[in-house]
Amino acid sequence: MKTTLQIQGMTCASCVAVITRSLKKAPGVKHAVVNFSTEKASIEFDQTKTDIPALIKNIKGKGYTAYEQQKTDYAAQKKAKEKELRTLQHKVILSSILAVPALILGMFFMTNPIPFQDYILWILATPIQFYIGATFYKGAWGALKNKTANMDTLIALGTSAAYFYSVYIVLFTQTGHQYFETSAVLITLVLFGKYLESLAKGRTSEAISKLMKIGAKTAIVIRNGKEMKVNIDDVQKDDKIRVKPGSKIPVDGIIVQGHSSINESMVTGESLPIEKRKGDTVIGSTLNKQGSFMMNATKVGSETTLARIIKLIEEAQTKKAPIQRFADKISSYFVPIVVFISLFTLMVWFSLVHAEFGFALLAAVAVLVIACPCALGLATPTAIMVGTGMGAKKGILIKGGDALEMAHGLKYVIFDKTGTITKGEPEVTDVLAAKGITQKTLLSIASSIEAQSEHPLADAIVAYGKEKKVPHKKVTGFKAITGHGVRAKIGSTQYFIGNQKLMTKQKISFKLFTKDIQRLEEEGKTAMIVAKGTKMLGIIAVADEIKQDSPKAVRMLKKMGIVPYMITGDNERTAVAIAKKAGITHFFAEVLPEEKLNHVKKLQKKGLVAMVGDGINDAPALAQANIGIAMGSGTDVAMESGNIVLMRNNLLDVPRSIRLSRLTMKKIKQNMFWALFYNVMGIPIAAGLLYPWTGWLLNPMIAGGAMALSSVSVVTNALLLKRKRL
Repeated sequence: MKTTLQIQGMTCASCVAVITRSLKKAPGVKHAVVNFSTEKASIEFDQTKTDIPALIKNIKGKGYTAYEQQKTDYAAQKKAKEKELRTLQHKVILSSILAVPALILGMFFMTNPIPFQDYILWILATPIQFYIGATFYKGAWGALKNKTANMDTLIALGTSAAYFYSVYIVLFTQTGHQYFETSAVLITLVLFGKYLESLAKGRTSEAISKLMKIGAKTAIVIRNGKEMKVNIDDVQKDDKIRVKPGSKIPVDGIIVQGHSSINESMVTGESLPIEKRKGDTVIGSTLNKQGSFMMNATKVGSETTLARIIKLIEEAQTKKAPIQRFADKISSYFVPIVVFISLFTLMVWFSLVHAEFGFALLAAVAVLVIACPCALGLATPTAIMVGTGMGAKKGILIKGGDALEMAHGLKYVIFDKTGTITKGEPEVTDVLAAKGITQKTLLSIASSIEAQSEHPLADAIVAYGKEKKVPHKKVTGFKAITGHGVRAKIGSTQYFIGNQKLMTKQKISFKLFTKDIQRLEEEGKTAMIVAKGTKMLGIIAVADEIKQDSPKAVRMLKKMGIVPYMITGDNERTAVAIAKKAGITHFFAEVLPEEKLNHVKKLQKKGLVAMVGDGINDAPALAQANIGIAMGSGTDVAMESGNIVLMRNNLLDVPRSIRLSRLTMKKIKQNMFWALFYNVMGIPIAAGLLYPWTGWLLNPMIAGGAMALSSVSVVTNALLLKRKRL
């Protein structure tokens, strides 16, 4: 079983490490991922060994708050987040009201102090230290109980050292300089940084927020022959619903009466309205433009396409990219090392250099404060949140940081032909009957037999038969021969319809039509041979036109340095014709459905491979590929099969999804570099390494401001992704 828990109280990547380690050690937990940026834990566990209350208790035992994320409780989550942000805002304001006078007194009245200045500063700093800063003490105590250290440890140690040293000065010496303003301003700056960070992090999840807002709130349901308006949560499966012009479609369903044009852009990203008639499926929360229609509800609540898209995005933002493991590993060792460097700095300046204790203390506090690993912990998840959100707006659903990272290194993309490169709507183009057989008789036999098949080419022949109004014959003993064709009986006579392989296997000669077959295949048409017993009756040619955007998508991939392949069950001549139209040089022809997986494996030996298919018959190949890209407007199988789901069924979204991956990875690497560079450069300067030559010593207040800005800059850099065009 899987669950997502909302977690409160995490302050940095070290907290993530503590919770993750604790969950993974818990009995029954198979897999656990904790995300600092989304403040969520995605947990897979064995129900026979543990349950959700036990998992929550485990997290609470480590000093954090956790609760189960309800599937439809998005509004409550938003309110909780807004409340948390308001509390933080109030603390920043209160802290600033006390810290600003302390800063003015401590910095500008240093040489000419006012009466009782030290005591006034003590009074101003105390509520900041122990009321406003209580959160740091709680976090540090929780980390200590877990035998680790985190950002709170650094802030609590640094500010406490400055505060209690100042108390000592005021009470016992009256000669040294106190640092009450340092601890007060430090806590204020760190809190202000956390507030800015929370605001910026909120913007990274805008995609989910917007999707939550677009959901319909009510529906007009027909019950007991009467129309009644009900809350969306009260709509049940199989309810009959009336949808009026200009209103949102409440849930997923099928039109049973009427027709309309529907704007599905809010879910699929497709801007043009789509015509819908009786029997067509409609997606909940999309906008009905003109007509009025009746529909049957097929999916409600958490089963609707919109709810599942939101769930997919949330899961994607929780999953970690492999590059994040590097940041997590550094963070787990980082804080203890910083504490050691801080103590070492204090010892060197005070004991070896014989500097004043206040001077040595300032350097040690500056080291503690400037080295906070927040920026490192935010570097990857914030970029992934923005990247997956951008994709969702364009109808590109990326199922996690791992898929987003993998896609940027793709070398090959294999396209399934039918329904991917082509429209998937084949039509009969030629009917060639043998001597003594009329086209009508040939078509009657073929359409009667193919009516039993589910193959797209069979549908084309049946539709053409209906159009020509040929008589329907009774068929028995129907059997599909995978990758070859079909066989069936009409009366007592055996018939075969299929490709040359089937005819050769059945020892049916088609020499008289060899030139016709060759010509049709060179035109990119599929030649279906019809035979009675061992005698050939004729050929029905079917063509599936390539999509308008297929050649452009192929060109875009080539420009990106990716080699496109096509895979098809058609023979080589037909494959050549289709590949040429699409601009593809490499292809696999005459491939049986079960053989697609093997071709993916072979290509994987040369580099990372993406498989693009419709998510149904291509499922094994999609699963085998490094990245499975499922085409299809939110179908169940498509959502389950691929690492990336293209809701618009638009082939141009294949190169766009890869470009999005590359842009996101670029941002992650930039963030990681600056987070590490900031700490590598900041710690020596804070420790006073440059002081003997330059006179530079980093004031802890400046260090606190720099630390806060580093986290905000990482999140802001991730948000700059939104300006990029896909």
